[in-house]
Amino acid sequence: MDVRQMLKEVQEGKLSIEEAEGRLKDLPYEDLGYAKLDHHRSLRSGFGETVFCQGKPDEYLVKIYRSLAEQDGRVLGTRASWEQYEMVKAAVPQAVYDPISRILKVEIEQIKTGLVAVCTGGTADIPVAEEAAQTAEFFGCNVERIYDVGVAGIHRLLSQRERIVKANCVVAVAGMEGALGTVIGGLVENPVIAVPTSVGYGASFHGLSALLTMINSCANGISVVNIDNGYGAGYIATQINRLAVR
Repeated sequence: MDVRQMLKEVQEGKLSIEEAEGRLKDLPYEDLGYAKLDHHRSLRSGFGETVFCQGKPDEYLVKIYRSLAEQDGRVLGTRASWEQYEMVKAAVPQAVYDPISRILKVEIEQIKTGLVAVCTGGTADIPVAEEAAQTAEFFGCNVERIYDVGVAGIHRLLSQRERIVKANCVVAVAGMEGALGTVIGGLVENPVIAVPTSVGYGASFHGLSALLTMINSCANGISVVNIDNGYGAGYIATQINRLAVR
Protein backbone atom coordinates (compact mmCIF):
# COMPACT_ATOMS: atom_id res chain seq x y z
CA MET A 1 0.00 0.00 0.00
CA ASP A 2 1.33 3.44 -0.99
CA VAL A 3 0.32 5.44 2.10
CA ARG A 4 1.80 8.68 0.75
CA GLN A 5 -0.29 8.42 -2.43
CA MET A 6 -3.39 7.63 -0.40
CA LEU A 7 -2.89 10.70 1.82
CA LYS A 8 -2.39 12.81 -1.29
CA GLU A 9 -5.71 11.55 -2.67
CA VAL A 10 -7.41 12.47 0.61
CA GLN A 11 -5.86 15.94 0.48
CA GLU A 12 -7.05 16.44 -3.11
CA GLY A 13 -10.55 15.20 -2.28
CA LYS A 14 -10.28 12.14 -4.52
CA LEU A 15 -10.63 9.81 -1.54
CA SER A 16 -12.90 10.21 1.47
CA ILE A 17 -11.66 9.91 5.03
CA GLU A 18 -13.91 6.88 5.49
CA GLU A 19 -12.42 5.17 2.43
CA ALA A 20 -8.90 5.88 3.64
CA GLU A 21 -9.77 4.54 7.07
CA GLY A 22 -11.02 1.32 5.45
CA ARG A 23 -7.73 0.88 3.60
CA LEU A 24 -5.71 1.45 6.76
CA LYS A 25 -7.62 -1.02 8.93
CA ASP A 26 -5.19 -3.87 8.22
CA LEU A 27 -2.04 -1.89 8.95
CA PRO A 28 0.61 -2.59 10.07
CA TYR A 29 -0.32 -6.19 9.16
CA GLU A 30 -3.31 -8.33 8.31
CA ASP A 31 -3.79 -11.44 10.44
CA LEU A 32 -5.18 -14.34 8.41
CA GLY A 33 -4.56 -16.79 11.24
CA TYR A 34 -2.03 -18.87 9.30
CA ALA A 35 -0.23 -15.80 7.91
CA LYS A 36 0.36 -12.21 8.98
CA LEU A 37 0.60 -10.15 5.81
CA ASP A 38 2.94 -7.19 6.18
CA HIS A 39 1.18 -4.49 4.19
CA HIS A 40 3.38 -1.87 5.83
CA ARG A 41 6.68 -3.32 4.64
CA SER A 42 7.09 -1.16 1.54
CA LEU A 43 6.64 1.94 3.68
CA ARG A 44 9.41 0.81 6.05
CA SER A 45 11.91 -0.77 3.67
CA GLY A 46 10.88 0.29 0.17
CA PHE A 47 9.97 -3.28 -0.82
CA GLY A 48 6.64 -5.02 -0.45
CA GLU A 49 6.38 -8.47 1.07
CA THR A 50 7.37 -11.29 -1.29
CA VAL A 51 5.58 -14.64 -1.24
CA PHE A 52 7.66 -17.82 -1.19
CA CYS A 53 5.16 -20.12 -2.90
CA GLN A 54 6.89 -23.48 -2.57
CA GLY A 55 5.33 -25.67 0.10
CA LYS A 56 2.37 -23.43 0.90
CA PRO A 57 -1.04 -25.12 1.15
CA ASP A 58 -3.20 -24.26 -1.86
CA GLU A 59 -5.96 -22.51 0.06
CA TYR A 60 -3.49 -20.39 1.99
CA LEU A 61 -1.59 -19.34 -1.12
CA VAL A 62 -4.71 -18.25 -2.98
CA LYS A 63 -5.98 -16.18 -0.03
CA ILE A 64 -2.55 -14.58 0.45
CA TYR A 65 -2.39 -13.53 -3.21
CA ARG A 66 -5.96 -12.24 -3.18
CA SER A 67 -5.37 -10.14 -0.07
CA LEU A 68 -2.01 -8.71 -1.20
CA ALA A 69 -3.42 -7.88 -4.64
CA GLU A 70 -6.46 -6.14 -3.14
CA GLN A 71 -4.47 -4.19 -0.55
CA ASP A 72 -1.23 -3.42 -2.38
CA GLY A 73 -2.18 -3.77 -6.04
CA ARG A 74 0.89 -5.87 -6.78
CA VAL A 75 2.39 -9.16 -5.62
CA LEU A 76 5.71 -10.89 -6.23
CA GLY A 77 5.93 -14.62 -5.59
CA THR A 78 8.88 -16.94 -6.10
CA ARG A 79 9.31 -20.71 -6.59
CA ALA A 80 5.77 -21.21 -7.81
CA SER A 81 4.53 -24.19 -9.82
CA TRP A 82 2.23 -24.15 -12.84
CA GLU A 83 -0.51 -25.74 -10.73
CA GLN A 84 -0.20 -22.94 -8.16
CA TYR A 85 -0.40 -20.37 -10.96
CA GLU A 86 -3.65 -21.85 -12.27
CA MET A 87 -5.23 -21.71 -8.81
CA VAL A 88 -4.08 -18.14 -8.16
CA LYS A 89 -5.12 -17.03 -11.66
CA ALA A 90 -8.67 -18.21 -11.01
CA ALA A 91 -8.87 -15.94 -7.96
CA VAL A 92 -6.65 -13.08 -9.19
CA PRO A 93 -7.12 -12.80 -12.99
CA GLN A 94 -4.30 -10.29 -13.46
CA ALA A 95 -1.69 -12.76 -12.16
CA VAL A 96 1.00 -13.82 -14.64
CA TYR A 97 3.51 -16.66 -14.46
CA ASP A 98 6.92 -17.33 -15.95
CA PRO A 99 7.77 -21.06 -15.93
CA ILE A 100 11.51 -20.44 -16.38
CA SER A 101 12.04 -18.26 -13.31
CA ARG A 102 8.99 -19.74 -11.55
CA ILE A 103 7.90 -16.22 -10.63
CA LEU A 104 4.17 -15.64 -10.10
CA LYS A 105 3.34 -11.95 -9.99
CA VAL A 106 0.71 -9.25 -10.17
CA GLU A 107 2.19 -6.03 -11.54
CA ILE A 108 1.25 -2.40 -12.05
CA GLU A 109 2.81 -0.03 -14.56
CA GLN A 110 5.86 1.81 -13.27
CA ILE A 111 8.78 3.84 -14.57
CA LYS A 112 11.99 1.82 -14.39
CA THR A 113 15.28 3.52 -13.55
CA GLY A 114 19.02 2.84 -13.56
CA LEU A 115 20.53 -0.35 -14.89
CA VAL A 116 21.34 -3.80 -13.53
CA ALA A 117 23.21 -6.35 -15.65
CA VAL A 118 22.44 -10.02 -15.12
CA CYS A 119 25.03 -12.41 -16.57
CA THR A 120 25.21 -16.20 -16.66
CA GLY A 121 27.97 -18.68 -17.20
CA GLY A 122 25.73 -20.96 -19.26
CA THR A 123 22.16 -21.45 -20.41
CA ALA A 124 21.53 -23.93 -17.57
CA ASP A 125 21.95 -21.00 -15.16
CA ILE A 126 19.19 -18.95 -16.79
CA PRO A 127 16.32 -20.02 -14.46
CA VAL A 128 18.18 -18.56 -11.46
CA ALA A 129 19.27 -15.54 -13.49
CA GLU A 130 15.69 -14.88 -14.57
CA GLU A 131 14.56 -14.97 -10.96
CA ALA A 132 17.13 -12.25 -10.27
CA ALA A 133 16.32 -10.24 -13.39
CA GLN A 134 12.56 -10.32 -12.93
CA THR A 135 12.85 -9.48 -9.24
CA ALA A 136 14.90 -6.39 -10.09
CA GLU A 137 12.43 -5.40 -12.82
CA PHE A 138 9.47 -5.88 -10.48
CA PHE A 139 11.09 -3.50 -8.02
CA GLY A 140 11.71 -0.84 -10.67
CA CYS A 141 15.08 -1.49 -12.32
CA ASN A 142 16.02 -1.60 -15.96
CA VAL A 143 17.74 -4.94 -16.57
CA GLU A 144 20.26 -5.96 -19.24
CA ARG A 145 20.42 -9.73 -19.76
CA ILE A 146 23.80 -11.09 -20.88
CA TYR A 147 23.56 -14.86 -20.96
CA ASP A 148 25.94 -17.72 -21.78
CA VAL A 149 29.22 -15.83 -21.32
CA GLY A 150 31.04 -18.36 -19.15
CA VAL A 151 34.79 -18.46 -18.73
CA ALA A 152 35.17 -21.60 -20.86
CA GLY A 153 34.89 -19.21 -23.81
CA ILE A 154 36.24 -16.00 -22.30
CA HIS A 155 35.97 -14.10 -25.61
CA ARG A 156 32.18 -14.25 -25.27
CA LEU A 157 32.36 -12.34 -21.99
CA LEU A 158 34.96 -9.83 -23.18
CA SER A 159 32.87 -9.01 -26.24
CA GLN A 160 30.07 -7.87 -23.90
CA ARG A 161 32.23 -5.76 -21.61
CA GLU A 162 30.86 -2.41 -22.82
CA ARG A 163 27.33 -3.49 -21.96
CA ILE A 164 28.36 -4.82 -18.56
CA VAL A 165 30.34 -1.78 -17.38
CA LYS A 166 27.36 0.54 -17.95
CA ALA A 167 25.39 -1.17 -15.18
CA ASN A 168 25.18 0.19 -11.64
CA CYS A 169 25.40 -3.38 -10.39
CA VAL A 170 26.21 -6.73 -11.98
CA VAL A 171 24.67 -10.06 -11.00
CA ALA A 172 26.93 -12.98 -12.01
CA VAL A 173 25.14 -16.33 -12.02
CA ALA A 174 27.19 -19.50 -12.46
CA GLY A 175 27.45 -23.14 -11.49
CA MET A 176 30.25 -25.66 -12.01
CA GLU A 177 33.32 -23.99 -10.43
CA GLY A 178 31.61 -20.57 -10.29
CA ALA A 179 34.45 -18.47 -11.71
CA LEU A 180 32.28 -15.95 -13.56
CA GLY A 181 31.88 -13.58 -10.60
CA THR A 182 35.64 -13.31 -10.09
CA VAL A 183 36.33 -12.57 -13.75
CA ILE A 184 33.60 -9.91 -13.94
CA GLY A 185 34.86 -8.43 -10.68
CA GLY A 186 38.19 -7.84 -12.40
CA LEU A 187 36.55 -5.99 -15.29
CA VAL A 188 34.11 -3.55 -13.69
CA GLU A 189 34.22 -0.76 -11.10
CA ASN A 190 30.72 -1.26 -9.70
CA PRO A 191 29.50 -3.92 -7.24
CA VAL A 192 29.16 -7.54 -8.34
CA ILE A 193 26.70 -9.96 -6.74
CA ALA A 194 27.75 -13.55 -7.33
CA VAL A 195 25.07 -16.22 -7.37
CA PRO A 196 26.20 -19.88 -7.23
CA THR A 197 23.85 -22.34 -8.89
CA SER A 198 23.37 -26.04 -8.32
CA VAL A 199 24.34 -26.74 -11.94
CA GLY A 200 27.21 -29.22 -12.30
CA TYR A 201 28.38 -32.80 -11.97
CA GLY A 202 28.85 -34.77 -8.76
CA ALA A 203 31.87 -32.99 -7.32
CA SER A 204 30.10 -29.64 -7.60
CA PHE A 205 28.04 -30.84 -4.60
CA HIS A 206 24.83 -29.19 -5.84
CA GLY A 207 26.37 -25.72 -5.94
CA LEU A 208 28.66 -25.90 -2.93
CA SER A 209 31.77 -25.84 -5.11
CA ALA A 210 30.61 -22.66 -6.86
CA LEU A 211 29.65 -21.10 -3.53
CA LEU A 212 33.10 -21.73 -2.05
CA THR A 213 34.82 -20.35 -5.16
CA MET A 214 32.77 -17.17 -5.01
CA ILE A 215 33.30 -16.66 -1.29
CA ASN A 216 37.06 -17.12 -1.77
CA SER A 217 37.26 -14.81 -4.79
CA CYS A 218 40.49 -12.85 -5.17
CA ALA A 219 38.63 -10.00 -6.94
CA ASN A 220 37.36 -7.09 -4.86
CA GLY A 221 33.84 -5.70 -4.72
CA ILE A 222 32.06 -9.06 -4.82
CA SER A 223 29.27 -10.13 -2.50
CA VAL A 224 27.78 -13.62 -2.55
CA VAL A 225 24.25 -14.89 -1.95
CA ASN A 226 23.10 -18.43 -1.24
CA ILE A 227 22.95 -21.23 -3.81
CA ASP A 228 20.23 -20.64 -6.45
CA ASN A 229 19.08 -17.48 -4.64
CA GLY A 230 18.28 -15.34 -7.65
CA TYR A 231 15.62 -13.48 -5.69
CA GLY A 232 18.12 -12.38 -3.04
CA ALA A 233 20.54 -11.16 -5.71
CA GLY A 234 17.81 -9.21 -7.51
CA TYR A 235 16.75 -7.60 -4.24
CA ILE A 236 20.26 -6.46 -3.32
CA ALA A 237 20.92 -5.30 -6.88
CA THR A 238 17.81 -3.14 -6.64
CA GLN A 239 19.03 -1.55 -3.41
CA ILE A 240 22.37 -0.72 -5.04
CA ASN A 241 20.70 0.59 -8.19
CA ARG A 242 18.40 2.84 -6.17
CA LEU A 243 21.36 4.40 -4.40
CA ALA A 244 23.06 5.00 -7.75
CA VAL A 245 20.10 6.87 -9.27
CA ARG A 246 19.20 9.07 -6.32
